[in-house]
Parts: sequence; C-alpha cells; structure tokens
Amino acid sequence: MTIKQPPYTYDIVGSFLRPQRLKRARAAFAAGKISRDELTAVEDECITELVESEKKVGLKAVTDGEFRRAMWHLDFLEELEGVEHVDTANWSVEFKGPKPKGAQLRFTGKIGFGDHPFLKHYAKLREIAGNYPTKMTIPSPSMLHLIPCVRGKATYEPIDRYKDEQALFDDIVTTYQDAVKAFYDLGCRYLQFDDTAWGEFCDAKKRAAYEAEGIDLAEAAKHYVTTINRILEAKPEDMTITTHICRGNFRSTWFSSGGYEPVAKTLFEANYDGFFLEYDSDRAGDFEPLRYAKDKIVVLGLVTSKFPELEDEDAVIERIHEAEKCVPLEQLRLSPQCGFSSTEEGNVLTEDDQWAKCALIKRIAERVWGA
Repeated sequence: MTIKQPPYTYDIVGSFLRPQRLKRARAAFAAGKISRDELTAVEDECITELVESEKKVGLKAVTDGEFRRAMWHLDFLEELEGVEHVDTANWSVEFKGPKPKGAQLRFTGKIGFGDHPFLKHYAKLREIAGNYPTKMTIPSPSMLHLIPCVRGKATYEPIDRYKDEQALFDDIVTTYQDAVKAFYDLGCRYLQFDDTAWGEFCDAKKRAAYEAEGIDLAEAAKHYVTTINRILEAKPEDMTITTHICRGNFRSTWFSSGGYEPVAKTLFEANYDGFFLEYDSDRAGDFEPLRYAKDKIVVLGLVTSKFPELEDEDAVIERIHEAEKCVPLEQLRLSPQCGFSSTEEGNVLTEDDQWAKCALIKRIAERVWGA
C-alpha cells in the first residue's frame, strides 16, 4: 500500500528539539544582546539543517520544527488580532512535574487573522524545502476558547462583543478560515491543528473540576466540532488538514490522563483528514473508542517522544494489529505520540534519540504497510 497523500503511513506531529545555538541565540535576543535580524538568521540556519535531517531520515513531509516559537500554541494565538498575552502566577493547567511559566490569553477586541507573522515563517520553510512537501502546524481553534473561557473561567470577563458567546465562535470561524486560505495561497497543502482540549475532556478529574465550575463539557465539545467543521468548509480539495490530540508535553511531563471514550463519538464527527492520537502509555486507554472513527484516518502515536528508550518493533506492530480490530489497517498510520519539543525547552532526550525514533517509525511502517 503506497500512501501519496498525507497523513502518511509514517508521519510526525511537528516539533523537534531546538539546537543549543538556537537556544543561546533566543536567550541573547531576549536579553537585548542581538537584533531580531540576527536571531532570524540563526533560526534560518537551524531550520535549513533540520529540513536536511528530516529528508535524510526519510520523512515524506518536513516541518520547521516550530523553531521560531517558544511554545506550540501561544506564539500563534497571541499574534491574532484582538488577542493579548497575560502573565500569570501559574500555568493554566497543572503539569505532573516541571511547570511552564504562567500565561493566559485575553480578548481586547474582535479577533482576526490579519498579517500574521506565521505566514512569513511558512513562506521561509517553503523556500528552504524547495519542491519537497511541507507540513505546517498551528493550535486548534478550540484552544482560543479553551484557554480563556474554560481554563480561565474564574477570571474571564468577556468584552461586549463576546458577551454573546456565539459571536466569539463566529469570529473564530472567520479567523481560521482566513488562516487556511492564507496558508494555502502560500503553497501549504498539509496543515495541522494541535489540540489539548480533547485530552483534558478525557480526564475524569478535570471533567469533575470543570463541571463544578458550571461548565457543560458536552455542550463545549459540540461547539468545538461545529466550529471546526465550519472552518474546514473553507479547505480546498487538494489540501489536507489533520489534528493532533495531546495530553500535555513539557519537559517530558503531562497534565491530562484518561482514555478517549468520553469524547470519541463527538470528536470523530469533526471532518478532519486525519486524527493524530496519543497511544504511547496506559494514560491514553485502549483502542475501543476508535469504533467511532468509521471512515476516518487514525494516526497511532505508539512511539513516545518523551523518553529516549526505543520501543520494540514487534510490540508496536502487535499494537497496530490490535487497533486494526476497531479500524481497518488501510485507515491506520503511525507517528510519535507528540512532538519532541512542544516548548523551546524540549523533552528529556537527545537529537540523536529523536532521529532514532523517526527511523524506528519508518522501519515499522515499511514492515506493516510496505511504505
């Protein structure tokens, strides 16, 4: 079976470990020791080297590793019109280990896509990659509601425009439809919406806490799927848009736990071209919720990006065939469970480790699907 359209039989979520010289350059820029142009030059050099490494390991589409971001989502969301970063004492969810610096989002006016800096980031990736296929990752539209309105419900004060919450969802739709069209016009044919909302809605403790605050999670989930599907109506036929569902990824730790059963039926109503699902630990539960996938493509995140130890090939293949009891093999794919560096700090493994993981996934896919 030869898969020419993404998601591929062996694929990646998107982020890669930042080289030390990139980390040093970002720190120097933050301290005012180098200019933005000097930082951009280092970013360009590191992304060029990354793309060559991605090609060398055999990936069928390359990313920029999210090298220009501090975090997988906030850098994008904060640059939308009408959205503002707010420093806070604590992160908006509790990681089971090291904690990121606290942050929250606030709406200051009507949200919009505008002349977003990520367009230049993607254009540069295309220039570096040449004719090689590229993949762009951005946070899901769900995150634009989840962070201020669900996680931050206790302090959320809607502006007049968003006192009617439907107006907020309508503006999210317009904003993301504009983003889809803008990336497409630059040549993007493989776009991914990264999303931790569903991972949180899988977690029994988080569900109980949110419901205690008066949040109707079933209603929120339906709003998210409706919003996503309205956005996907703007997707051209020759563009692939997938999603990655995450339970947290910071310095090899996490913040959500629980199988997909509470959300699967609603989640698979989203008209994505593929669902990257974490399945690297018991925290993700069993494959039974995949019965709701129907004709959808499911990318199994069976290889962890959190730790360096290589999984046993035969054991991973056995799990793929176990998932096949719920979803036909031709609808299954393989990837790491998450990116290797959802934040600039990165997970606790080396660059050699991350490439060994990618090579492992390729070998397994060749054994299972032949390509």
